[in-house]
Amino acid sequence: MKLGLSSYSLVRAIKSQQLDILGAIDWIADNGGEHVEIVPIGFNLTENPELIDAIRDKAAAVGIDISNYAIGANFITETREQYESEIERVKREVDIAHRLGVKRMRHDVASRKDTSMLRFQEDLELLASACRQIADYAAQFDIVTSVENHGYYIQASDRVQALIHAVDRPNFRTTLDVGNFMCADENSVAAVKKNIAYASMVHFKDFYLRPAALNPGTGWFPTASGNHLRGAIVGHGDIDMRQVISIIKHSGYDGYISVEFEGMEDCFTGSKLGLETVRRLWDEV
Repeated sequence: MKLGLSSYSLVRAIKSQQLDILGAIDWIADNGGEHVEIVPIGFNLTENPELIDAIRDKAAAVGIDISNYAIGANFITETREQYESEIERVKREVDIAHRLGVKRMRHDVASRKDTSMLRFQEDLELLASACRQIADYAAQFDIVTSVENHGYYIQASDRVQALIHAVDRPNFRTTLDVGNFMCADENSVAAVKKNIAYASMVHFKDFYLRPAALNPGTGWFPTASGNHLRGAIVGHGDIDMRQVISIIKHSGYDGYISVEFEGMEDCFTGSKLGLETVRRLWDEV
């Protein structure tokens, strides 16, 4: 197991220009991270290809891996031409992943206002076809592509599994985010048990949970059924993080683990404490 940080955890500092992505890599190495997961928010690798090489060289210089490249995508489009264009765009992102030197890449799959099971079943083969084409393209680089459990539409563990089986490629798996299941009102312990066998990458994220009738207001967002969540420092929220870590460790998973902080606290504090907590609990369970 190698523990590191998603660059998304430091996105507020990157957007405010307290540091850039190269400075973020320095910070991760200085604070015990063994890898960095690249999420191009607050910087753009498509428009600044020279930054791709700079990121790869910086990670090598400070002695940490680049574990994963994570991008947005949506294969729900109005026209067939837009659908094909989105597939081709994501293939160009696979080229960036290859240039970064990563062997894992997460791309989003779909977003809809209608998140019903009926709609999901109707869309499944269209979405699977897109993921299949991208996985086949990525296979030439020995890259494993993945879907993350987020965005409401493909967030519950069963829907993630359904997509993986529909794609039916050995190099298409899931970036398993232990916290994001809560957005679909699914218990993280139960969902992690169901999906850890499909994981190519694991995110540790934590949330505070409040029931629908108790809306705390600013800083909280709704789950699929109207409960309320707020990002927390890993280990400070309402997930039984010790049990989740025990499940992952004893499953035999020994790949990359990223702390992903999106709480209201200072991002440096939240990221550092999250790394410390995951390391401590991993050693204890």
